[in-house]
Amino acid sequence: MAAEQKKTLPDIFVEGAKKGWNVGISSIIPNVLMAFVLIHALRLSGLLDMLGVVFNPVMGLFGLPGQAVMVLVGAWMSMGGGVGVAASLYAAKILNPTHVTILLPAIFLMGAQIQYMGRLLGTAGIQGRYYPMLFGISILNAIISMIIMRIFA
Repeated sequence: MAAEQKKTLPDIFVEGAKKGWNVGISSIIPNVLMAFVLIHALRLSGLLDMLGVVFNPVMGLFGLPGQAVMVLVGAWMSMGGGVGVAASLYAAKILNPTHVTILLPAIFLMGAQIQYMGRLLGTAGIQGRYYPMLFGISILNAIISMIIMRIFA
């Protein structure tokens, strides 16, 4: 029986870096890129401005422009997507640093629910009738975070 070789700190670091690189390339970058493309398409078509007008009263409660609703929609599908939408709207000067500060906790509190529905809830055998409550709690937490951030931002 061959003796097991202990991994050195550099070996562990390189192994972790490879795993991190794979997560970034296969998961994060595609979601962020998708978000940039989506926002660009919505801006070109004029739909982003229309969404801004429709959602301005609701998002205004949090001190945000109506277009910020797309950050929450993007985050609901994927945290990387939500961050990508926020970055795209920031680059387009629709969001400012205060808006991004208000939105960031919400992205992480309700982020990626659509992905997690299949990956976690379905795998864990959670009955579908509990999904609305589980989603609702996360969305409520995100709303509370935006109210708090608006006060302190």
